[in-house]
Amino acid sequence: MEEYRIEHDTMGEVKVPADRYWGAQTQRSFQNFKIGHETMPQEVIRAFAVLKKAAALTNEKLGMLDGERAELIAAVCDEILAGKLEGNFPLVIYQTGSGTQSNMNMNEVIANRGNERKGQKLLHPNDHVNRSQSSNDTFPTAMHIAALTCITERVLPAASMLEAALRELEEKYEGIVKTGRTHLQDATPLTLGQEISGWRSMLTHDILQIRQAAASLSELALGGTAVGTGLNAHPDFAKEVAETISELTGLDFVTAPNKFHALTSKDGMVYVHGALKALAADLMKIANDVRMLASGPRCGIGELIIPENEPGSSIMPGKVNPTQCEAVTMVAVQVMGNDVTIGMAASQGNFQLNVFMPVTIYDFLESANLLADCMDSFRVHCASGIRPNEARIRENMENSLMLVTALSPHIGYENAAKIAHSAHENGTTLKQAAVSLGFVTAEQFDAWVVPEQMVHPAAK
Repeated sequence: MEEYRIEHDTMGEVKVPADRYWGAQTQRSFQNFKIGHETMPQEVIRAFAVLKKAAALTNEKLGMLDGERAELIAAVCDEILAGKLEGNFPLVIYQTGSGTQSNMNMNEVIANRGNERKGQKLLHPNDHVNRSQSSNDTFPTAMHIAALTCITERVLPAASMLEAALRELEEKYEGIVKTGRTHLQDATPLTLGQEISGWRSMLTHDILQIRQAAASLSELALGGTAVGTGLNAHPDFAKEVAETISELTGLDFVTAPNKFHALTSKDGMVYVHGALKALAADLMKIANDVRMLASGPRCGIGELIIPENEPGSSIMPGKVNPTQCEAVTMVAVQVMGNDVTIGMAASQGNFQLNVFMPVTIYDFLESANLLADCMDSFRVHCASGIRPNEARIRENMENSLMLVTALSPHIGYENAAKIAHSAHENGTTLKQAAVSLGFVTAEQFDAWVVPEQMVHPAAK
C-alpha cells in the first residue's frame, strides 16, 4: 500500500506520496489534469533549475535572501541538473496555460528536498524559492532557456554535420555529368556535384537563418513578475539574474527591455520555429530527391544507390526501401503541424499574459529534437553512403531530348524543337533526327552537343 504524507497550501491539506518531494499545488494539478501522457520536457525542468539557482544567487547578491537559503536552493538545483531528482516532475502539458503549477512543482521540490538536506524547515516554496518571481515570468524564461539550449546544443550541430557530409559528396562527384530535371521532366545537364551542392546550400542557409532567428530567444522575461511591472522584485534583479543565467549556461542572455511584451508575446518562439520549419521544408525536398533518384532499382530512375539497411517488405523478397528518407519526411510534416500549433498559440496573448505556453514549448522542443535526431540518422544511415549508378546516369543523360538545347544558338529555338519532337515521335536519337531533318551535319552535332560543356555558362 502506497504511503502518503500531508501537505498543505492556501486551499487546505492534500495527501502527497511519501516518496516524492512535491507539495500540495503539484498534487492538485496532478489530480485535476488527467489529459494525455505528455509531461513537461526535461529541457524545461533543467531550464527551471538553472533559473531558480540564478534567482537565489541574485537575490542573495542584492540582499533579498540570506546566504544559507540561497546556497541550499542552489545545491538542490544542482541535484536536479545532475538528474538526481527524476520522478519528481509529473505534470502534464495540458494544465494551466501559464505553467503555474510547473513553476510551483519546481518550487516545492526544491523547498522540500532542501529542508530534508538541512534537517529543518528552512525553505518555503513561495517565500524563498520563488522570491522576486512569478510563474508569469519564470515560465517564459524557462521556455527561452530550454529552446535556445536545444537549438545550440542539438539542432545546429546536427545540421552542420549533415552539411559537411553533403559537401563531401558534392566535391567527390563534381565530375559526373547527368541529366537535370524540372517539372519532373528531362532538362539540360548538370553534374551530380552541382545537384548535391543545392542540397548542401539549403542547409548552409538554414543554419544561418536559425542562428539569426535564435537571437530573439536571448531576451528573458524574468524580473517582470506578475504583469511586467516587476512588483516584489529588486530594481536590479532582472538585469543581474540574466547575467547569472548567462554564466550558468554559457549562452548569451539579456533581460528583456520590455517585460510587458515578454510576458504576453510569443513572437520569438514563432520566429525561431519558422526557421525550423524552413529547415524541415528543405529536408523534405532533399529526402524526396534522394529517394526518387534512387527509385527502382530497375524500374525507376535508379541514378543513386543508397545504403540497404533492412528488408523492405513482409511479402516481397529482396525488396529494400528508402526508409531513412521516409523518416525524414515524416519528421518534416510533424514540424509543419507543430508550426501551426505554435502560431495559433502565440496569437492568444490576451491582455498581460499568454496562456498557451506549455503546449508552445512542448511542440517547439519536439520539433527541434526530431529535426536533430532525423538529421543525425539520415547522415549516418543514408547520406554518407550515397553512391552514383554511373551506368544509369550515362544512359539517362544520353537519352535526354533536352540535350538539343545546345543547338538553339546555332539553328534557332524552333528548329531545335522540331529535332526534339521528331526524335521523340520516331524513337530515334537526337543526332539521327537532326541530320535527317537537314539542320546540322553529323560533325556539327558532335561538336555542338557536348554534355560536359553544358554544365556551365557558355564560353565568350
